[in-house]
Amino acid sequence: MTQDTNKNRQIVLAQRPVGAPDANTLRLETSDKPVAGAGQMLLRTEYLSLDPYMRGRMNDSKSYAEPVAIGAPMVGGTVARVVTSDVEGFSEGDWVLSFNGWQDYAVSDGAGVTNMGTDPAHPSWALGIMGMPGLTAYCGLLEIGAPKAGETVVTAAATGPVGATVGQIAKIKGCRAVGIAGGGEKCAHAVNELGFDACIDRNATDFEAQLAAACPDGIDVYFENVGGAVLAAVLPLLNPFARVPLCGLVSQYNATSLPEGPDRSGAMLGAFLVKKIKVEGFIVWDSFPNHYPRFAKEMTDWIKEGKIKYREQMVEGLEHAPDAFNGLLEGRNFGKLVVKVGAS
Repeated sequence: MTQDTNKNRQIVLAQRPVGAPDANTLRLETSDKPVAGAGQMLLRTEYLSLDPYMRGRMNDSKSYAEPVAIGAPMVGGTVARVVTSDVEGFSEGDWVLSFNGWQDYAVSDGAGVTNMGTDPAHPSWALGIMGMPGLTAYCGLLEIGAPKAGETVVTAAATGPVGATVGQIAKIKGCRAVGIAGGGEKCAHAVNELGFDACIDRNATDFEAQLAAACPDGIDVYFENVGGAVLAAVLPLLNPFARVPLCGLVSQYNATSLPEGPDRSGAMLGAFLVKKIKVEGFIVWDSFPNHYPRFAKEMTDWIKEGKIKYREQMVEGLEHAPDAFNGLLEGRNFGKLVVKVGAS
């Protein structure tokens, strides 16, 4: 199913999921293409970013952002083209970084939209290594994790867009980088392509023992993306004064109740206290609103110098976004997950 020049496809939140999203959670709707008025521009989506935070926006619960309303398009970062414009600084044909959500077209007054020019080299990268995921890795690791040369940095979801970047920045800073990923192929990629010192398969029967062997001097920085059993394995290896940038807890996003088994919260908080561990949650645009220019310069230089490598998984067609999103929550993605919505 391709874009139509006269119609607007939208994937809307049909009902709030209980547990994992299913076939009833999201619905594809088609309506007339919107028309931009005075002081507005019409944007046509080319690429849609799929990210774990979107699962939280499906819930009607208090969080750092408002939930998606029933019947409204799912939220999401996008790279788009300007179709028509009555907004200063934007012209027909410009590529822009926007927040159109899961739809073909959107009307904007320019607020929160970044002009990428007429011929960006890798436009979809603005949703990954040069966008929110890259900035999240950069700020979370360097500002909260504050790694020092010779220290051990461990990151979960090590081949995802955030974890992969964390490990590579750790190596640039002279640290030992240890990844945790799901499956041998991903672990091999982390070591052989991204330059991690080691990567442990979280599904291995002896996962805890392998992780301990890969961190003989303990863990100084743990970049948390997952939670659950991975965090439980990391906890006893954390050194005194370790730092834990808390980015996400994807293992819990579809949970409908507390996990079975003993309550580990007391032991966890006790370890944080006794070892004087710093744990800091952050939402990158709120926590680090002024860091993007410095990040963009350094990241651009690192990519040009071959110090940072980036993998993107492209899904063709807006209609395939729901299934791809569920795969993301289940760990089936390999690299930054992007949906190619447009034809350009």
